Amino acid sequence: MRRFLISLFAACALAGPALAGAPAGDDSARQEGRPIVIGRSYTLDSRILGQTRRINVWLPDGYETSTKAYPVVVLLDGGEHEDFHHATGLFYVGAANGLLQDVIVVGIEGIDRRHDLTHPSSDPRDHKLVPTGGGSAKFRDFIGEELKPWIKARYRTTGPTALMGESLAGLFVVETFLTRPQMFDDYIAMSPSLWWDKQSLAKSAAERLKAGNYAGKSLYFAEAGDGGGLEAGTYLLADTLKAQAPKGLNWRFDPMPQEKHAGIYDPAAIKAIRWLFAAPVG
Repeated sequence: MRRFLISLFAACALAGPALAGAPAGDDSARQEGRPIVIGRSYTLDSRILGQTRRINVWLPDGYETSTKAYPVVVLLDGGEHEDFHHATGLFYVGAANGLLQDVIVVGIEGIDRRHDLTHPSSDPRDHKLVPTGGGSAKFRDFIGEELKPWIKARYRTTGPTALMGESLAGLFVVETFLTRPQMFDDYIAMSPSLWWDKQSLAKSAAERLKAGNYAGKSLYFAEAGDGGGLEAGTYLLADTLKAQAPKGLNWRFDPMPQEKHAGIYDPAAIKAIRWLFAAPVG
C-alpha cells in the first residue's frame, strides 16, 4: 500500500534548492550531505482515545514568510511509513507546476488502523479478518474534538477542509461523509472498503442522504477493477447518488477498471485533488 514514487520525485526536486544554497567551499555539506526536511512531526495526547498519537504536518512553500491562510487536508494513514510522503509529494508537485492551490497537509499516523477505521460489523467473517475492528466512532471524535482544534490553534487555516484516505481509510471517509457531513467540506475516498459489514454503509446511504445537510459539500470516490465482487458497495453508493444526490452536493465517481487496488492511489488522488484544489485561473 505504501507508494514512494512521487515522494522520491519530490525529494529529488527539493534536494536541488537545498544543496544549491550551500557555500561552494562547504566540504562538510559535500561529504556528509544535508538533511532534506519536508515537514514536522508532533505528538498529541488524546483524552478520547487514551493514546498519544503522532501527527505529521506539511506546509506549502512560502508559508513561513507569508500571512496567507490555507485549506487543510487531513490525511488518514498519514505516517512517515504510510502515505504522508506520497500524498505531500502530489500536492508539492501540483502546486510547483501551477496546477494546484497551496494547502496544509496534516497526517495522522496509524497505530491500529483496522480498529480506528472500521465501524462495528455484524459479519463473522469481518471479525475473523479484523478482530480489533469497530473503533471508528471514537477516532472520528478524536479528529473533530481534538485534532481539528489543535490544527486551528497552530496554523493559518481557511476553508475548505478535506478528509482523504484509501482502502479502509476510504471506508472511514465515506462513513464520515454519511454520518457527520458537516465535519469537513470535501471528502476523498480511493477504493473504499465498502464491502465491510455486508455493505451496510452503502445500503444505508439513501436514508442518510435524505436526512443530512450536504449543501456545499464535495465527495470524490474511485474504484479499482480487481475487487472480485468486493467493489459492489462502491457501485451501490454511486447508483444511489445518481438516483438521489442531495441538493447542493458536488460529487464525482471515477471507476478505474484498468487499475488494481494496490495501485489506485496515484491516478485517483491526482484526479481528486485537481478537481477539488485546482489553482485559480489567471
